[in-house]
Amino acid sequence: MDHAAMLYEEKSNSIVHCFLCAHNCAIKPGEYGFCGVRQNIAGDCITYTYGEVISRNIDPVEKKPLYHFYPGTRAASIATSGCNFRCSFCQNWRISQWNNHAGEAGGIELAPEAVVRYAKRNGCTSIAYTYTEPTIFFEYAYDISRVATRNGLKNIFVTNGYMTPAALETIAPYLDACNVDLKSFSDDFYRKVCRARLQPVLDSIIHMKELGMWVEITTLIVPGQNDSDDELRAAAGFIAGVSTEIPWHINRFHPAYNAVDIPPTPDETLNRAETIGREAGLKYVYRGNISREAGTVCPACGAVLVERDLLQGVRVRIQDSRCPSCGCRVAGHWGRETGAPAHTVKNASPDGEMK
Repeated sequence: MDHAAMLYEEKSNSIVHCFLCAHNCAIKPGEYGFCGVRQNIAGDCITYTYGEVISRNIDPVEKKPLYHFYPGTRAASIATSGCNFRCSFCQNWRISQWNNHAGEAGGIELAPEAVVRYAKRNGCTSIAYTYTEPTIFFEYAYDISRVATRNGLKNIFVTNGYMTPAALETIAPYLDACNVDLKSFSDDFYRKVCRARLQPVLDSIIHMKELGMWVEITTLIVPGQNDSDDELRAAAGFIAGVSTEIPWHINRFHPAYNAVDIPPTPDETLNRAETIGREAGLKYVYRGNISREAGTVCPACGAVLVERDLLQGVRVRIQDSRCPSCGCRVAGHWGRETGAPAHTVKNASPDGEMK
């Protein structure tokens, strides 16, 4: 459904300046922004993603991936179509590259209150705006997040980080956690592969931390594209410079979309990236998109604090946000762990994805 957009202003000659994301599109009357879902109608900016849910699932929060944010809990995960990137290796291209401009947007209509009811009915702790880029359906996510917060639910963005400070500051009172996809540490890579820029993503990560959001970062390691030692060291060094307590997920690439000729990421590359992350001082580095879920160990004594198993669930041993073996503080939001013994939560299975 069409809906009035946020974060824009009308300039001369009815041109609309959209400052939702870092593309900062100047949209002429009748035309669309780079995202393909925001249009200038006679000087008013209209979004076509509001309430149009293209995908809906009940996921383990670990799937986002968030490993230090209420582990073992469920996240009601939703998306609309569209994206403000054009990544050739997109893993969700079937829905992210749909847009209204191309006449391909679609979904089922769900009001914000219906999304919150869906989350609560399925025993979720949070709502995740994911699969595609949540900035693209910002108005919808914003309205859902306000209702969710009033109902005791947490809100999560799984994002490319290409939003403006104004967008982050607008939703900050309701946004609890973000997993940011740091696709590369090369501006040239961002320009050629994503049709974007690196610096706004780095600025967003810093600003999210300043605003008090819990942040984890994911880098999909694409062979021959972003896997050099120099680039991995630069990425790890940047993250450590923001906080050594930010978890870094280094994920295996699988051939997809317009990158089917690139092979999957070798184990040795993931091992090398993990070593580089730890050498940079990062306390929590996880390998992802592999057959076995990574556990969380104490950065001080090495004790296993969180065990993750796709079938058996998640076992948390953290007590009062500290390692029970040595007392080291463990960064994150651990939910029911306060003053409690180890507990196990079995993850929910998806209820079916709609596309």
